[in-house]
Amino acid sequence: MTIDSAQDHLETYDAIVVGTGISGGWAAKELCEKGLKTLVLERGGMVRHREDYPTMYKDPWDFKHGDVITQETLAKQPKQSRTGYVTKESRKHFFVNDQEHPYQEVKRFDWIRGYQVGGRSLTWGRQSYRLSDLDFEANAKEGIAVDWPIRYRDIAPWYDHVEQFIGVSGENLGLPHLPDGKFLRPMELNCVEKQLKSSLENNYEDRLLTIGRAAHITEGTKPGLGRTSCQYRDRCMRGCPFGAYFSSNSATLPTATATGNMTLRPHSIVYEVLYDETTQRATGVRLIDALTKKTYEYKARVIFLCASAIASTSILLQSTSNRFPRGMGNDSGELGHNLMDHHFKVGALGRAEGYEDTYYKGRRPNGIYVPRFRNLGGTTDHPDFIRGYGYQGGAGRGGWADNVKELAYGKDFKEALLQPGVWYMGLSGFGEMLPYHENKMTLDTNRLDAWGLPTVSFDAEIKENEHNMRKDMISQAVEMLEGAGFKEVQESREAYAPGLGIHEMGTARMGRDPKTSVLNAHNQLHAVPNVFVTDGAAMTSSGCQNPSLTYMALTARAANYAVDQLKKNNL
Repeated sequence: MTIDSAQDHLETYDAIVVGTGISGGWAAKELCEKGLKTLVLERGGMVRHREDYPTMYKDPWDFKHGDVITQETLAKQPKQSRTGYVTKESRKHFFVNDQEHPYQEVKRFDWIRGYQVGGRSLTWGRQSYRLSDLDFEANAKEGIAVDWPIRYRDIAPWYDHVEQFIGVSGENLGLPHLPDGKFLRPMELNCVEKQLKSSLENNYEDRLLTIGRAAHITEGTKPGLGRTSCQYRDRCMRGCPFGAYFSSNSATLPTATATGNMTLRPHSIVYEVLYDETTQRATGVRLIDALTKKTYEYKARVIFLCASAIASTSILLQSTSNRFPRGMGNDSGELGHNLMDHHFKVGALGRAEGYEDTYYKGRRPNGIYVPRFRNLGGTTDHPDFIRGYGYQGGAGRGGWADNVKELAYGKDFKEALLQPGVWYMGLSGFGEMLPYHENKMTLDTNRLDAWGLPTVSFDAEIKENEHNMRKDMISQAVEMLEGAGFKEVQESREAYAPGLGIHEMGTARMGRDPKTSVLNAHNQLHAVPNVFVTDGAAMTSSGCQNPSLTYMALTARAANYAVDQLKKNNL
């Protein structure tokens, strides 16, 4: 990867991409492959595939405290630790230090971030599902928020394009509300998961269980730096040296580098898009070097904001001018509003019997998926809420740690350590959150960060529709587990606040009307056509599916359109 030396002179590129995560990596790849000299800017430090994964081969005993999070780490990452992901020393390095990167909460919002080249593509859950016209048409049919300006047919070829490059393992199901894809061989269900799968098939006409659709190579290779099949280590959040799961670092950024058209500049905090009121076009970006705190400007014909929903919208809100006193592209006043996430942390857990002589091989980095079955029409409709949810989860056995008691010792204890524990099956609901205008992020100009920039303040919550949905997510999980013969079925419910799903969306939504939306059908700012936003900020509604695959498809589609428009001198 080429790294810009950041001299004190103005440089001009064909394109600038802000962010190197899921969306930014794809923008870099597509623009560079199409011949554009592209500057890629990342606010965090450099992470090279394999070279900069410090814990990728370590075992628990290689850590001073057995890979348990220390109080020192917890003090530095209190908000990052809310996810449960930063519970091990082996994972902490790809999450931010909250003391260095503060934000404000009118209502609790769990903003989980990774400031480094690759962003959260190094730590994402890799679940990859398509949206359908059930999702794209829902707002219009129900009179919620605004209509999506696209339909499934517009994005379907780009889903194909993305899946074939990144490598998604999964099973085609023939469900109209969860479109099939270009899949690699699915990972295998274990014996207890197969029990639940069989029960759903026998007892329901509208429910089924499948293995998760994961951006994990299960056969062959894919483009990038030696990307090959998953080794079932389940150490994905540390950085995968095999490149088995898709990340910007192992796949899109190396592909962009290979074209010779990419210049990558880390430690670059972009805070403003520059605007020419005469041409009514953006001319470039202004940034602060994170290390030196010097300011630089770079020019380009087209700008792609891919810094994540909150960061991209923050940049636009800071990009004020006579034409845009409330932030670039904010004629509608919707910039920062309609903040969404997926709500979860409710479901059920049950004990399985009859598989005491059965175990599984390896550590499968994937779980099961029960696709949405609520509000699909007819008998599936629920009177107390609209939209729907799916279930994620899986089955497993307890381990030797179940037997470690403070005073345990002797022959029986030693033998117990060698025996697997009890089988359990868990279902966790994953539900859609509606796009409420009052759920928002704003900039706090009175509380600045270390670089003198305003911090983000969140004011968002789930409402009656989501609370009613969560009741159903619990009751149906219990019903399905009990119906499948699981014992001691218990409801599971944990505290949830928006952001915890790490799927923040909607702060610069797409729409048909510039008066009610920020972006058009091609992810362009309505008022500034050479600025594109293709990360989660663009989402008009959330669906209940994990959204990263949609971000990638929207980005590839927008990049293709941008290059076409550049050739026609329309940008």
